Amino acid sequence: MARRHKGFYDTIEYIGPRPSVQKKSGQGPFGGWVIVVIAISVAAWFVMPMASSFARASDRPTVEHAASLIGQLRASASPGRKLAAAALEYSGRKVSYDPSYYAIGMPQGDVPAGKGMAEDLIVRTFRKTGVDLQQLVNDDMRESFRVYPQLWEASGPDANIDHRRTANLRRFFERKGESIEPTTNPSNFELGDVVVWSLPPNAEQHIGIVVPGPGMHSGEPWVVHHLADGLKWENALFDYKIEAQLRYPAVKEP
Repeated sequence: MARRHKGFYDTIEYIGPRPSVQKKSGQGPFGGWVIVVIAISVAAWFVMPMASSFARASDRPTVEHAASLIGQLRASASPGRKLAAAALEYSGRKVSYDPSYYAIGMPQGDVPAGKGMAEDLIVRTFRKTGVDLQQLVNDDMRESFRVYPQLWEASGPDANIDHRRTANLRRFFERKGESIEPTTNPSNFELGDVVVWSLPPNAEQHIGIVVPGPGMHSGEPWVVHHLADGLKWENALFDYKIEAQLRYPAVKEP
């Protein structure tokens, strides 16, 4: 309080009891910590998905990943690992999807190098390991034509196209190799296994080869396959219904 004196204000000292500071209502002893925890939770909500996305992006298949794995797999005596190496090498090629019928020679006949489909991937990678599926499938169909699927109104074998059909490749591997009961257990798949899927919506058969994943996923069964939208090395083994798991030659991996 003050009193006016000659145009100035003189301060009068207050000598009563010290005023008490009132606490804000609703703030308990842990109020500050609650705010901190909420802030951390909100930050984690945004940061963790970004970190996960960055980890996935940094572990996508690269040329360097493929080169490292190919070197390791080629050094093995296992036919399956050598086949996986050939498939990884093939996955880096520029091959446009082309299911057209071509007149080709035999043995070692092939469609134009820059063209192909899923079955051509299988034929080309097996050839890298010394196995000519064109010749083998044609020979077996000449001996046992009627045990192969009768889906194309053919009256006999056709060396231009028979080995380029998934149903024929599946039947050959079932007859001459090893057929494993399909499961969704990743540990039941070995490198170099041939997988046949049925694709929605019409259950069209599709085929690919089991290979290791890149980087930190090298212990997981990934696949190399060729769909209409491109040649891919990806984690897609269980993306479609597995109809058959096949191994050729029928040698158990160590």
